[in-house]
Amino acid sequence: MEVGAFGLGCDNKDLWGTDVQPDEDEIISRLSTPRAERIFYLRYAIKSGMSLERIYELSNIDPWFLDNLKQIVEEEDRLLGLGSMSGWSADDFLTAKRCGFSDRQLSKISGLSESQVRARRLELGVKPVYKSVDTCAAEFEAQTPYYYSTYEVEDELPPPGDQKRVIILGGGPNRIGQGIEFDYCCCHASFALRELGYQSVMINSNPETVSTDYDTSDMLFFEPLTIEDVLNVCDAIRPHGVIVQFGGQTPLNLARGLKEAGVPIIGTSVETIESAEDRELFANLINELGLKQPPSGIARNMAEARQEVKRIGFPSLVRPSFVLGGRAMEICYDQTQFDRYVAEAFIAADGQPVLIDRFLEDATEVDVDALCDPHRCVVMGIMEHIEEAGVHSGDSACAIPTFTLSPETLAEIRRATAQLAARLQVVGLMNIQFAIKDEDGKPTLYVLEVNPRASRTVPFVAKATGVAVAKLATKVMTGLTLDQLGIFDEPIPRHVSVKESVFPFRKFAGVDIVLGPEMRSTGEVMGVADTFALAFAKSQVAAGTLLPETGNVFISLSSRNKDEVSQVATQINELGLNILATAGTASRIEEAGIRVTRVKKIAEGNPNLLDYLKNGEVQLIINTPSGKGARTDEGKIRAAAVQAGVPCITTLSAALAACQAMAALKSDSLEVQSLQKRFAE
Repeated sequence: MEVGAFGLGCDNKDLWGTDVQPDEDEIISRLSTPRAERIFYLRYAIKSGMSLERIYELSNIDPWFLDNLKQIVEEEDRLLGLGSMSGWSADDFLTAKRCGFSDRQLSKISGLSESQVRARRLELGVKPVYKSVDTCAAEFEAQTPYYYSTYEVEDELPPPGDQKRVIILGGGPNRIGQGIEFDYCCCHASFALRELGYQSVMINSNPETVSTDYDTSDMLFFEPLTIEDVLNVCDAIRPHGVIVQFGGQTPLNLARGLKEAGVPIIGTSVETIESAEDRELFANLINELGLKQPPSGIARNMAEARQEVKRIGFPSLVRPSFVLGGRAMEICYDQTQFDRYVAEAFIAADGQPVLIDRFLEDATEVDVDALCDPHRCVVMGIMEHIEEAGVHSGDSACAIPTFTLSPETLAEIRRATAQLAARLQVVGLMNIQFAIKDEDGKPTLYVLEVNPRASRTVPFVAKATGVAVAKLATKVMTGLTLDQLGIFDEPIPRHVSVKESVFPFRKFAGVDIVLGPEMRSTGEVMGVADTFALAFAKSQVAAGTLLPETGNVFISLSSRNKDEVSQVATQINELGLNILATAGTASRIEEAGIRVTRVKKIAEGNPNLLDYLKNGEVQLIINTPSGKGARTDEGKIRAAAVQAGVPCITTLSAALAACQAMAALKSDSLEVQSLQKRFAE
């Protein structure tokens, strides 16, 4: 589940025996309502002495399962009564393991570290065996079985051959706000290893991804991505190396523990990965290179957080460290918002520090993917985000090649990328996020983040440029150089590719769809054409956003964007579309000499925008959020737009791009061409 739990209880998530131990009323409430964490409350119910009959009445869970859970709780009580682990026998360990107790749980029970528990367990000869799942149903010998661990006797792993084995750690479970792009990278790593004559070994716990198709790798292990389970596989197959760069944050969090256990990590070193993730080390590195970074700080408690934001100022970006998909990230515009969101960030951080950065308003964000060997670094793609900085890179639309950046700015980006790669000694893939902000009439480059690993943009870069970036990175990690692979220059395609995100908002009635630093998309699409406007138009069609040719467009811009309202309105007017607006925005539009139909605010009565939506009289909504406050009216409008199936654009930059796309659709026809044909030309 990757929620910080390492079993049914006896870990850092266990509330039993703490100050917040659930009482009987809370247990009854939790058992009565099916939710993701209900299984943990079954244990609390058993620990509290509640009978299985009563638990069945409350939960309707079959008594057979409840009886099995009770046996696990009884084993936990037995282990707690054993005393010092030095007196534990092999049978004690074996019984615990067969009941599903992880080394982390046994560490909590015994008071020893997880590595000490592991050492004691191995000393007694207690280790898992691996069973195979026959993909040919025993009709003939399977060439592609896959494996799972169990504490039995017979091991079904094949004997090692002459080939060196390389393990690829996958991305683990996928959920809303976590892209499947890392799975793409893992698959291409496996293909590359096969081409080089290595035996590719995949460890992943998600059965619904391509990396866990039985024929993607030479060996596949369905195992949780924890130190214990990965080390068990390493003990069993003795790999030549392990790749942690391609599965996102989940395998990166294991890198240090694997190295300390003597597992060879290939590619970028663990020290480099940590120096990029450690804020203080990274800030020192940026200063050494003479690059710029927004003011930032790190806090381990509320008092430190308030002190840091006083120094950094508002607006500030608050985020927990070591989380996926920008979870619990927020932009705060005042102290009240800050106090609320920092408290939530500390909960999500789960004991790790919270990071605080000065948020750069009205800046252009740029993603760079680069390929590095020990001697050289080649930029593989520079992506200009269409949404301004502050929208998570996984949610923002972006384009290759860039569409507004000057040659001087691009040269500065390439120079900074090369500096960072050389200083960090990256081997393989590196992703850098930059922000470009106009200061005193000239663009200033800021480094937001450096990730010495595969990023979620890799599949897009590969398809936009026709270069198999992840495959090449794998070959570099195994020891080949960029020269040997024939990679000398940045690939710049003749066409324009636009990546757009796909959101699940239709499935969540009433949710506010405004985009921010926490990733909310569930997929992405790509539009390819000879011009930016047509490529953007194609990306919108693919994402299910049908831009109108006729009808009404409702415009409501926040006070920060009021100066640009005439620019948007002028373009909408030139397209022959009618404009609806509430009083404040309507006045600005009328000042520009453009006709507008005034619509009441929701609080002012009827007819308001919700009425227009119900009557099917709105074809597009452009609504930028005000940046702070409850945004109740705006939230209602955006949620109603989703339910009515009306496209709703929430950033000014995306609105301007949409205007270009609508103009292009009026003058040009959309053509379909395969990537293979486009790159063959």
